[in-house]
Amino acid sequence: MSKPRKARIARLSLIQNAQDAVLIAIGVMLAAVGLEGFLLPNGFLDGGVTGISLLANRLSGWSISVLLIVINIPFILLAYKQLSKAFTVKTIAAIVGLATCLVFLKVPAITDDKLLIAIFGGFFLGAGIGMSIRGGAVLDGTEVLALYINRKTVLSVGEVIMYFNVVIFSVAAVLINVETALYAMLTYLSASKTVDFVIQGFEEYIALTIISGESELIRKTLTLKLRKGVTVFKGKSGYGKRGEVDNEIEIVYTVVTRLEVHKIIDEIEKIDEKAFIVQHNINDTRGGMIKRRATHH
Repeated sequence: MSKPRKARIARLSLIQNAQDAVLIAIGVMLAAVGLEGFLLPNGFLDGGVTGISLLANRLSGWSISVLLIVINIPFILLAYKQLSKAFTVKTIAAIVGLATCLVFLKVPAITDDKLLIAIFGGFFLGAGIGMSIRGGAVLDGTEVLALYINRKTVLSVGEVIMYFNVVIFSVAAVLINVETALYAMLTYLSASKTVDFVIQGFEEYIALTIISGESELIRKTLTLKLRKGVTVFKGKSGYGKRGEVDNEIEIVYTVVTRLEVHKIIDEIEKIDEKAFIVQHNINDTRGGMIKRRATHH
């Protein structure tokens, strides 16, 4: 590898690590606001390891900072064995940072309205978790456990997290009361939706498959006018208005953001109003001409 290339890789790595550190720091602060300003002063719970820590804090009075670190230790060890060292280091930094903030950062209770506490406590906590994930770390070890179980069983990551939280909410209903468990579920739903929003944002990707007799003109319009990357597949017609057919066709495939879909379809319909267009929702892209979201998995 040449020296200029090594220097370029080192510079990009440094920039990426700096960006990750900023995202994790913002995530830690947001999560601390959610806990200090909403959940902790009002005895509210959440799901995951954070929920276990809040439940133990409410029942025993032990420090939430100590509980967050101690309860996350098994999951951190699991992350070290199953995932990367860099991910583990970032996760340790994020969890210790959150525990430290809860000791030294004093946020006054913002409201005593139970509905607002559940929704906005979950919102700030979810925003913090989402920002940390974008920085390449997690604030809650539940996801690490879910990933591990997913690799060993037929359960999906979402199913593992759901079952894990069902147990936590059931224990809360028995040891405290049903109302607390119900508000905990609302907090968790608010947090999980916020995590999805922070990670995915508005720019959800849509794949368009276009079948038309004017495929070449559509391809030129997409690439030259709209500056979109396309792939052209060779195919054959199977059935048409006049029955079975066997004509060779060109299928145009492109990926755009949801905000661009209508503009793209309008341009296609100007060329061929009878074009057959199929839309596919996709989670993420890598490479190509489309700008990729800055997320880390």
